Amino acid sequence: MNLLDIILFLPLIGFLVALLLPSADLVKKFTLGLSILIFILSLGLLGPVLSDPKVYQFETNTPWIATPKIGYHIGIDGLSIWLVILATFLTPIAAIISWKYIDHRVKEFFAFLLLLEFGMLGVFIALDLFLFYVFWEVALVPMYMLIGIWGHDRRIYAAVKFFLYTLVGSVLMLAAMIYIFNKAKTFDYVQIVSAIQSHNLTFTHTEELLLFLAFFLAFAIKVPLFPLHTWLPDAHVEAPTAGSVMLASVMLKMGTYGLVRFCLPLFPGAAHENAYWINMLAIIGIVYGALVAMVQPNIKKLVAYSSVSHLGFVVLGIFSFTQQGLDGAVYVMLAHGISTGALFMIVGMLYERQHSLLIKDFGGVATAAPNLTVMFVITTLASVGLPMLCNFVGEFLVLQGAAQANFAWAAGASLGVIFSAVYMLWMVQRVFYGKTPESVAHHVTDLTPREWLAIAPMIVLMVWGGVYSQTFMPAISSGNAKILEMSKDTHKSDWNSEQHKAAATNAH
Repeated sequence: MNLLDIILFLPLIGFLVALLLPSADLVKKFTLGLSILIFILSLGLLGPVLSDPKVYQFETNTPWIATPKIGYHIGIDGLSIWLVILATFLTPIAAIISWKYIDHRVKEFFAFLLLLEFGMLGVFIALDLFLFYVFWEVALVPMYMLIGIWGHDRRIYAAVKFFLYTLVGSVLMLAAMIYIFNKAKTFDYVQIVSAIQSHNLTFTHTEELLLFLAFFLAFAIKVPLFPLHTWLPDAHVEAPTAGSVMLASVMLKMGTYGLVRFCLPLFPGAAHENAYWINMLAIIGIVYGALVAMVQPNIKKLVAYSSVSHLGFVVLGIFSFTQQGLDGAVYVMLAHGISTGALFMIVGMLYERQHSLLIKDFGGVATAAPNLTVMFVITTLASVGLPMLCNFVGEFLVLQGAAQANFAWAAGASLGVIFSAVYMLWMVQRVFYGKTPESVAHHVTDLTPREWLAIAPMIVLMVWGGVYSQTFMPAISSGNAKILEMSKDTHKSDWNSEQHKAAATNAH
């Protein structure tokens, strides 16, 4: 058992221990302490991974189920390292922001937070298709519970919608995995990719297309890509603050990670063939999400639609098939995780004070809570892609990569950058400036020490990611270079020859 195994299983052990602890107060302290320990341990992964990001580090590969042959195969490389760190970093912050807010079934809430961390970590490090599917489904359950039990008025509707959307895509992905197993005789991701690269495992044009679409649909729902996004605003609005933070910051990245890790290397021909319409959907999502965000009366729903817009950039970067585009896509994943997580955090703080998410119920918050306002404005500027803050680096690289592939894509996507400044700054103006209503003056107080503890690291990372991107970029670039190498469109000539053979047969 190595360090990665320990980091993976500590949250699961913590989940079981938390359910057995006698008091809610003890569970809160235990969850916070354990999640901080897991984060500190996860920093120990950085040295070996950063020294050689193209090779899977801390790899464990042991048999799990004999028939069918399923292995416990995990490992971490330059693509997954920062997503793992993001998950371990945000879990203790989610515990801190829930400290006072969660006042019923406290033990179960904090236990599910640890189970969610276990599922998300597993998704990012699994190197066996069936094991990946298990972690994918495990992460679904605690998020369903967090929304359904501790959410707002329409929580059951939002939780069921979230569950059904995700499950439909997951079932198709499982069917595709079983089909691949029947051809490859293994679920092992590394072996399957190697067999595809060496042409020992080949799919017909139709097979590859259908398998790609099955995987793509599961990941596109989770991203979520337009028009599969309708579950997201409901889930965010009804979720408790910690649920929204973990959903936006880490869980949505499971979809984009899946696109990079699985769709590109396993089905390179189909990925290239379908890139055009996928990028069209991404650009529509970027512009649509921004336009719909502009007219939202609810702050949380506005931020939710901004996620639809921002994650369109990620998909566009992935399917540009350029180094800059893919680097930018992964960087946007991380930057969005920090900036949008912080936005949901501060929106949650406003809700705890005013018990409303409607923009019209605020105004003049800057007078009542100047420090909270400064934190929110910095986070907003990061979200709209201001230079020197984290989102700018990723969005710039995505647009650069998209322009290399097709300049019209970059031109269309750049509208989203302009619109994001409109809806975010207009929201800031209405919520934080102007005359202070009586209710805001009485109820909205400034940041407490506990809230400072949660928000300050996020602000530091926004600036750090914008000013010193080289902390993160070398590992990302190396991991992406490996993915691009594996996803070269080597099947095009095979497909063409196949079509010629079919045409010749029909002619005879």
